[in-house]
Amino acid sequence: MTDTRALMRLMRLMAGSASLCLSTTATAAPPDTLQQRVAACIACHAVEERRDAYFPRIAGKPAGYLYNQLLNFRDGRRNYPMMTYMVAQLSDDYLREIADFFAARHPVYPPATPGSGANAGAAALARGRQLVLHGDAARKIPACVSCHGAALGGVAPAIPGLLGLPSDYINAQFGAWRSGTRRAAAPDCMADIAGRLAGDDVAAVSSWLSRQAPDPAARPAAAGSLPAPLPLPCGAMAGKAAP
Repeated sequence: MTDTRALMRLMRLMAGSASLCLSTTATAAPPDTLQQRVAACIACHAVEERRDAYFPRIAGKPAGYLYNQLLNFRDGRRNYPMMTYMVAQLSDDYLREIADFFAARHPVYPPATPGSGANAGAAALARGRQLVLHGDAARKIPACVSCHGAALGGVAPAIPGLLGLPSDYINAQFGAWRSGTRRAAAPDCMADIAGRLAGDDVAAVSSWLSRQAPDPAARPAAAGSLPAPLPLPCGAMAGKAAP
């Protein structure tokens, strides 16, 4: 009898606990909004930006660029297991919604943090400035501003801004293009440019860029604001990455 009573009491407690859990879950259910759905993205790519060598600023970048990168991670042109896992099952339309969400946000940039580029000397910084603003015609290296805009804030619909990024992140991306672990729609113009730059040139460019303070009101330039054609054919400008 005692055992039966104890069992009945345990069953009532378990039923009560289950009911409480269901009730708590029901009342604590998050709202079904896009902002809630991208909470996992914001955990690394915080909208209120820090400068991070691993998780770059994506807020305010052109929607077409962000969409292309999400496609590239999903379809294997970029390799980062966490990103691939998060977007592997998402449709094109959903990825475009995510891209639009971040493109519409323009938080104030944090102070410049050059990272390893802080140790660059005057000659390296001068070389970096030359390449960013004027390129190197002898080696067929176009100026960064000829594609990324005069203010280096990017150009709609699909060219990203280059400011607000630490030198370590910029170096890593050049390395990824050079090694083939980061690719884009063919013709892959950035892989072509990365292959023409010497290692010292990459370090010079990243050091100079990381020291530039972005204008808080900076926005990507309007589509069509660049001279046509671009210095190199660039598949990503088609608006959707190709297989």
